[in-house]
Amino acid sequence: MAAPRKELEELLKLSRDERAALAEALLESLGDDAPDDEAQSAWADEIVRRIERDAPGVPASEVFAEGRAGLASQE
Repeated sequence: MAAPRKELEELLKLSRDERAALAEALLESLGDDAPDDEAQSAWADEIVRRIERDAPGVPASEVFAEGRAGLASQE
């Protein structure tokens, strides 16, 4: 069942931190359906593999630092 449009519009007015806390609570409520450590580890490995493929010779830590800086500048 989809949330009524009016309720969604109200939730989207929350601050970024409030929306993040709500999202975290919703994910936790999924229980076993939430990603497990093995899946998260597999995704981390895949990200590193893609970085090494697309940016050879550039350390993954440097790519991640640039990505984090870019995200921080968007806030």
